[in-house]
Amino acid sequence: QVHLVESGGGLVQPGGSLRLSCAASGFTFSSYDMSWYRQAPGKERELVAGISSGGGTTRYAGSVKGRFTISRDNSKNTVFLQMNSLKAEGTAVYYCRRSYASGYWGQGTQVTVSS
Repeated sequence: QVHLVESGGGLVQPGGSLRLSCAASGFTFSSYDMSWYRQAPGKERELVAGISSGGGTTRYAGSVKGRFTISRDNSKNTVFLQMNSLKAEGTAVYYCRRSYASGYWGQGTQVTVSS
């Protein structure tokens, strides 16, 4: 049974940083690309970042490029999202997902960027 559990969200001031984690279980983690999405209030869920199964290839939404970094530790079945220079528009629920088109999502973690 696929299980994805996000953690690390919280309240942060504009310009601050947070590191999200997503612990995976129930499948061969190292065989799958992984991705992070976010959904802000009243908006559609959008892709933030993705990483290939081996970690060698990453992709980012234009709005976060240069500020966010996706990484993974296949020995710990975990994918991370380091978020720096956070902006108010980064307020959203952040979800991890197995690959880019699967139905396997975590429950989400709330990130609120506010002074």
